[in-house]
Amino acid sequence: MSLTHRYDFVLLFDVKDGNPNGDPDAGNLPRLDAETGHGLVTDVALKRKVRNFVGLVHGEQPPHEIYVKEKAILNKTHERAYEAIGAGDALKGDDKKRKGGGETVEKARDWMCRNFFDVRTFGAVMSTGVNCGQVRGPVQMTFARSVEPVVALEHSITRMAVATEAEAEKQGGDNRTMGRKHTVPYGLYRSHGFISSFLARQTGFSGDDLELFFKALEQMFEHDRSAARGQMSTRGLYVFKHESELGNAPAHALFDRLTVAPTAPGTPARGFGAYAVLFDGQPLAPGQSLPAATGVTLTRRC
Repeated sequence: MSLTHRYDFVLLFDVKDGNPNGDPDAGNLPRLDAETGHGLVTDVALKRKVRNFVGLVHGEQPPHEIYVKEKAILNKTHERAYEAIGAGDALKGDDKKRKGGGETVEKARDWMCRNFFDVRTFGAVMSTGVNCGQVRGPVQMTFARSVEPVVALEHSITRMAVATEAEAEKQGGDNRTMGRKHTVPYGLYRSHGFISSFLARQTGFSGDDLELFFKALEQMFEHDRSAARGQMSTRGLYVFKHESELGNAPAHALFDRLTVAPTAPGTPARGFGAYAVLFDGQPLAPGQSLPAATGVTLTRRC
């Protein structure tokens, strides 16, 4: 079933006593906006969780294989596409030269879209080495930003063991080693997303794929637990469905009407109950739908 509507959505999620997205260039500290102190989570991190959820649910089987995954060698996947479309001869020759062109690339690109969920959802650049072209995905997401500034805490931790005998001798028999752990006491984050039916038709992104994507956003943190990330949960998924493919209202105008504000300003938040989520000043219950504008319907999925 192909998409015939434009969609925009707002994703709310929170973290409690954890690091939602460490910055490797800053000693894995939680990502922050240096000017405002608001917490950040990259779109790449959110897409990673969607990929992991889909791979878990569908066992990495076509048409729900995952292209960008841990330890993947992308050109090997491109070679699979060429073999599948009967263009294996194009792989022969100098490995340093980019292979494929014209109709072969189009067929390879279509094969990648059919078999890999993340390619037809988020798009991919597959034009290096074995050339499978480029795909512009119908689903795009922004960085998530915390509703209020967050505090990044640093904790000292102790490990009651050492890795080698040399370390044990250095410690003089006291096999204690010290480490650091970074957390955010609490933060509520908001991300915006956009889904184009025109690009969906180009990649084969279907209504079933859309439902799977929304399901992933709702449940991805339930299957991505780790000590470093603390407690993370999806707190709301608000979907704007437009009657037309071009859209019936600007996305930013719809997003501005969905407000998230502290219920006790000036008091540090330590839970989701410290915030009120309102649309045009009114709360929206899970599963409830309402007309958001002429030709636009808003549904709270969770």
